[in-house]
Amino acid sequence: MTDLNERRPTPSHDVVYPGREEARLVPLAEYTRRPVSEMRALAASFYAEMNRRRTVRDFSTDPVPRELVELAIRTAGTAPSGAHHQPWHFVVIGDPALKERIREAAEREEFETYQRRMSEEWRTALAPIGTHWVKPHLTDAPWIVVLFKQSYGILPDGTKRKNYYVEESVGIAAGMFITALHHMGLVTLTHTPTPTGFLRELLNRGKNETAVLVLPVGFPHAEATVPDFTRKPLEEITTWHTADDAT
Repeated sequence: MTDLNERRPTPSHDVVYPGREEARLVPLAEYTRRPVSEMRALAASFYAEMNRRRTVRDFSTDPVPRELVELAIRTAGTAPSGAHHQPWHFVVIGDPALKERIREAAEREEFETYQRRMSEEWRTALAPIGTHWVKPHLTDAPWIVVLFKQSYGILPDGTKRKNYYVEESVGIAAGMFITALHHMGLVTLTHTPTPTGFLRELLNRGKNETAVLVLPVGFPHAEATVPDFTRKPLEEITTWHTADDAT
């Protein structure tokens, strides 16, 4: 049998990236291959933990140490990204006055959405959740985290640097942020006010940034409720193509 590398020789760096800096590669460190039995146990435990995650809209006003939010953002910052440009920025708000301004602006936009912009199909989809334009989580939660995507970066000399796969990269980072919060015992909500331009203005962000998510962070209220939902089973969200299928 012909070796794969003989059939697909690796092109030299100069062929693919003529005149560019050589790739900076280092050995993979801090990786230990575990026995399958241990991997299975870890995977099952993590799935069970994440299956308990719920989107929460009723927040306690109890304080949350800043360090916990920082660690969740650090975790999100480990997400893969196009060309490793890391096209995200997390703005964290704990100032009650600023949270109130964000809530007022968000509720104005949400009122317009629910009353005038929302299609009947969209309204029907949201009815089982029971959301509306009043957003107390924006002032009740001790922290509000606004995640911005960056369509391009700005280098120290002021020149623009195009970012790649921005939506995909930021989406992965958002998922890792939410996962980190749940893992440490906090709750959050993926609030997506539409449009989001007011957030760029209120938070003094650049023209290269667009708000993607508003994520209140805190503990659930003692009387918090969540929709009575079930998740799709594995069979509905997975398609497998195995060697057995080809025989």
